[in-house]
Amino acid sequence: MKSLRIYPSSVNSRYIAEAVDMLRKGELIIYPTDTLYAIACSALNQGAIEKLCRFKNIDSKKQTLSIVCADISQASEYARIDNIAYKLLRTHCPGAYTFILPAATTLPKAFKGRHTVGVRIPDNAIARALAEELGHPLLTSSLPMPDHTAPGDEVTAEELAMLYSNGPADLMIDGGHGQTVPSTIVDITDSTSPEIIRDGAAPFPI
Repeated sequence: MKSLRIYPSSVNSRYIAEAVDMLRKGELIIYPTDTLYAIACSALNQGAIEKLCRFKNIDSKKQTLSIVCADISQASEYARIDNIAYKLLRTHCPGAYTFILPAATTLPKAFKGRHTVGVRIPDNAIARALAEELGHPLLTSSLPMPDHTAPGDEVTAEELAMLYSNGPADLMIDGGHGQTVPSTIVDITDSTSPEIIRDGAAPFPI
């Protein structure tokens, strides 16, 4: 697996373009977020989505799929965001949140029959740059951590690269140490009544 070192404080556009080229070809990549390292593919490539779901043992007919977006504008093309939801996203994004929203019809076949989608706009310049360069969201799922890690630990990119050296991703973006606490999941399908589905790295006042 090839590794590209990118510093979040100074994103290397050439490396981002190289990673995005692989996404456009239907490959999977490992990349950093503001919480866990994640595995991703193009959210519009059905074959790549199926490959990612097989790796994570995700049943797309039953489980909510999540996308990483460059910003709220991009998210609004793939999720239905009313005025109240928009204000919540403006307040908390970029940040360590996954917001469950009503899915738009522009999402691919893997989302058909699913009425919701998880939306992430991470506080990580690398993750957002990937979605911006790709021109549409990444379908994303957290990367399983090494067995010895516990919540609150950090994990090195080198350790993850060794753990997943034989696949399923062909490229890893080394963005430095990763966390072991996932994002906070908030269901705002009814934006007037947000519901915390999972407490995670960031607080969400109800």
